[in-house]
Amino acid sequence: MGYPGKSHKTYDRPRKPWEADRMANEVELIKTYGLRNKRELWKAESILRKYRRVGRMLLASKARGEARADIEAAAVINRLSRFGILKDGADLDAILSLKITDILERRLQTQVYRQGLANTIRQARQFITHGHIQVAGQRVTVPSYLVKRGDEMTIDYYAGSPLAREGHPERSSKIVARTGGSA
Repeated sequence: MGYPGKSHKTYDRPRKPWEADRMANEVELIKTYGLRNKRELWKAESILRKYRRVGRMLLASKARGEARADIEAAAVINRLSRFGILKDGADLDAILSLKITDILERRLQTQVYRQGLANTIRQARQFITHGHIQVAGQRVTVPSYLVKRGDEMTIDYYAGSPLAREGHPERSSKIVARTGGSA
């Protein structure tokens, strides 16, 4: 069973490690989303795999006519909707049609870049790890943090960060233009 205080691996490696198509796809996703290594991609795939497995099990239990299946399905769909992975009013089939990009788009690193707080996806990662970004008033230093739909608009520079000042040279030009400062 293992020691409960020890962290355990949260991902699975691919079964065929040298498959050319998969490797090319992984490299493209790593570049697009600014991931540090393939392990981060595999963690996101594990999250996706978990929700797909739950979706398949719930569809099977609904087909058998189990009473709790509807309640559990609503809970899973509600959770994925809160994170913005699914749209409101989605059904169990939508869980099975999720893609890895749906998970990667909800990462804090991607959200910081998409909102224009950083010039590049790599700079977004650096801002987060150096503690320059806050979500809902709390400093977050984990680029893989999954941002909830309600917290999207609360992503900003941390108040104690030098980047919070208007004239900082590393601030994105999009933000300077949006706040009314000079570019």
